[in-house]
Amino acid sequence: MIEVLVVDDDTRVARVNAAYVEKVPGFHVAGEAHSAAEALLRLETLPRVDLILLDHYLPDETGLAVVQEMRRRGHQTDVIMVTAARDVGTVQAAMRQGALQYLVKPFAFGGLRAKLEAYADLRRTLDGGGEAEQADVDRIFGALSAPSEPGLPKGHSPTTAELVRQSLMSAEGPLSAQEIADRTGVSRQTAQRYLKLLERTGRARLTLKYGDAGRPEHRYVWATRA
Repeated sequence: MIEVLVVDDDTRVARVNAAYVEKVPGFHVAGEAHSAAEALLRLETLPRVDLILLDHYLPDETGLAVVQEMRRRGHQTDVIMVTAARDVGTVQAAMRQGALQYLVKPFAFGGLRAKLEAYADLRRTLDGGGEAEQADVDRIFGALSAPSEPGLPKGHSPTTAELVRQSLMSAEGPLSAQEIADRTGVSRQTAQRYLKLLERTGRARLTLKYGDAGRPEHRYVWATRA
């Protein structure tokens, strides 16, 4: 069983998330915590914690501060951020500090289940140990690229999809593919591909900006802002 620590400042949300975890085969809730200090204490005192579902907004510290302190103490426990923090800076910081996945609230059970199943696939891939050929490396990273939600096409990275989505949601107006690329660090072509996906699924709306001459510029706005 994969032992999970659920960390959320809202006790009701923590209970819901814990119930979700228990519904996924192979996972067991080792404990709950509702602050950064309590999360670190649980990590020290529980017999085993394999994975932390970590909120970012905690009453005494941020979730990213918890990750930093965990690593400072030598804990290599895996982390999936489960939070309402939607700004691209927080998403990028979570990636750089080693969070394996990032799930934005609110979400349905299927969203969390997909993250947990991808994590279980990753652990199974790594259990063999030994040296890795390129195909093995691709399989390891492929486990982390499992769809973050139903409908994400094969070959699309959930992390990149989340970065693009957050950029649109936090923008004050329509953005071009180049502007998305500048904000997220991906190429313009990659940004365009994910923007078209969001448009096809109805989450983003295409607008056209006409200049003095030439073709109109394609710009995208999050659907709820349209």
